[in-house]
Amino acid sequence: MKRPLDPRIPEEEAALFRAAVHDAVPLRAGARHHRPAPAHPPVPVQSLLDERAALEESRHGVVDDDDAALEAGDALAYVREGISRQVLRRLRRGHWVVQDHLDLHGMNRAEAHEAVAAFLRLAMRHAHRCVRIVHGKGLGSKNREPVLKGKVRVWLARREDVLAFCQAPAAQGGSGAVLVLLRA
Repeated sequence: MKRPLDPRIPEEEAALFRAAVHDAVPLRAGARHHRPAPAHPPVPVQSLLDERAALEESRHGVVDDDDAALEAGDALAYVREGISRQVLRRLRRGHWVVQDHLDLHGMNRAEAHEAVAAFLRLAMRHAHRCVRIVHGKGLGSKNREPVLKGKVRVWLARREDVLAFCQAPAAQGGSGAVLVLLRA
């Protein structure tokens, strides 16, 4: 009898195995079933192109009347057309728990825009309904004016996945933050 390749296997077990498979014949090469490699998930090319175009437009585009209206005022709120104003009221009153937040302090406009887009994509992927974005009050910027505050509101209003947003309560950042309600 042949010794097993692995000397740690006792001879009696090896003999039992050889007895069990003594009449086995190898499969023909064509009889084997080869599973194809798993397909890669599809790449949403058009979505990526749309996001890139929106980013470029927001960096270099012309501000229209709607954008100016969004940037005006200190405690401005937004609710998407077709969504009840009751949703905005509930958002202001804390009906939804904030599930994640993003702090934009120290970022310039371009960095902030990319960070907001990536944050909202991730929030949607994790099925978060309510998030907070801290844009700051502008106390450290030129003329002590909030640069990102208006920009964030414009960026949010342009996104299809944003249903509503409003200024955060004082305990969550007040006029330096915004609560965002996302599509389920």
